[in-house]
Amino acid sequence: MDYNLNDLMKWNEKIEEKAIELGLDFYPQEFEIIGFNEMLGYEAYLGMPSRYPHWSFGKSYEKNKTLYSFNLTGLPYEMVINSDPCLAYLMRENTLLLQILTMAHVYGHNDFFKNNRMFREGTKARYSLELFKLDSDTIRSYINTPGIGYEKVERILDSAHSIKLNVGRVIGQKQRTDEEIKKDIIESYKQKVENRGVLDSNKVIELPDLDKVPLEPYDDVVGFIIEHGDLEEWERSILKIVKREAEYFLPQIETKTMNEGWASFWHYTILKELNLEEELHFEFLKRHNDVVAPIVGGLNPYFVGFKIFKDLDERYGRDKIFEVREIERDSSFIRRYLTRDLCEELNLFQYGKRSFDYVIEEVSDEDGWEEIRDNLAFNSGLGMIPYIRVVDLNKKNNMLTLEHVFDGRELELIYAKETLKHIQCLWGHTVRLISKSKDGNNFIINCDDGKITIIDSNKS
Repeated sequence: MDYNLNDLMKWNEKIEEKAIELGLDFYPQEFEIIGFNEMLGYEAYLGMPSRYPHWSFGKSYEKNKTLYSFNLTGLPYEMVINSDPCLAYLMRENTLLLQILTMAHVYGHNDFFKNNRMFREGTKARYSLELFKLDSDTIRSYINTPGIGYEKVERILDSAHSIKLNVGRVIGQKQRTDEEIKKDIIESYKQKVENRGVLDSNKVIELPDLDKVPLEPYDDVVGFIIEHGDLEEWERSILKIVKREAEYFLPQIETKTMNEGWASFWHYTILKELNLEEELHFEFLKRHNDVVAPIVGGLNPYFVGFKIFKDLDERYGRDKIFEVREIERDSSFIRRYLTRDLCEELNLFQYGKRSFDYVIEEVSDEDGWEEIRDNLAFNSGLGMIPYIRVVDLNKKNNMLTLEHVFDGRELELIYAKETLKHIQCLWGHTVRLISKSKDGNNFIINCDDGKITIIDSNKS
């Protein structure tokens, strides 16, 4: 190790001063130095080592450890927690230049956490670490409670994890109350009655069923089960914990390209202004190029985000990039600011499967670049997650009906059937899912007591 703690403290002061001078606005920053074994563990827990126990975290740890031991993957230079104060872990094995670069990178993330609207509206940074610790203590208490125990807790967690991202599509927006929805329905009904023409004066306009549950499609599947499901109090508590933690991570899912691109832009900008000595400067260029290197056959979010922010800075200046950082998410960021020139520079193309082969469908030319841009935006963030919502609860038999909002992409039936079993485990009664295939045929997946049947609704 070619540095000591005092060296890092001195460089941190320089970086922080430069970050403030350049206009970054961030939470108080704290760093913790850890070894690679600890980084493996923290990575498995998504940076929150105080999280509750579950086998999926152990699986993630063993996978990362195996890949790392065979040199098939590397470890992150740092890990940053969206909290106030912001906490970041630095790997002890990093060189001095890597520590300098990653500290500058962290200040970029910190600024993004504090100012991007996804995080401002969707998370409570001041209480995040305490809430994760409280959640862990709560679930551990259920594991240690006679009559509950680990197996029952694990069963609920398994099912909750399978749908943890189905907690609403708009970050920070609450579902409308039944009273608000009923008011709108009644107003709409009155307007239809008043606007009837002379020829339709005898036409009967029925008032919609105001006792229907839900009154309108309900995006928050987990929240609906919490509110209406026949759950024991400890089961409901676990679902609330999984929902709250999923909502904490959603902004990171929705802004992966922006967040990493912003942090990369600022570590690059800050280090260029630190007047590094020659040896450190050469390593800086090498390490930066490693971070933003394109991935063969894939997309590097650091690379794409960095290039877009750099292009915006050169064309419109700093005020514009700060504005973009504040208001956009990946889907809008890519759709608005990924230009044809950038598509060509990034060498982007689109491929698809034909029979048993993969073929290139679009390249970044005059005709294809917009298709590539739009498809990339469409599949960013929650766009990767099937849009499932609650459309009906049959009060007679408690059957829950879900709807897959079809956007041209079919459900993977193997996963859909297994996920439906988990939902039925939580709900406790029959659950059915309405969807359609690419050819337009409607079908229903029905789950009753863990048994799956598929019904072609066009024939029923």
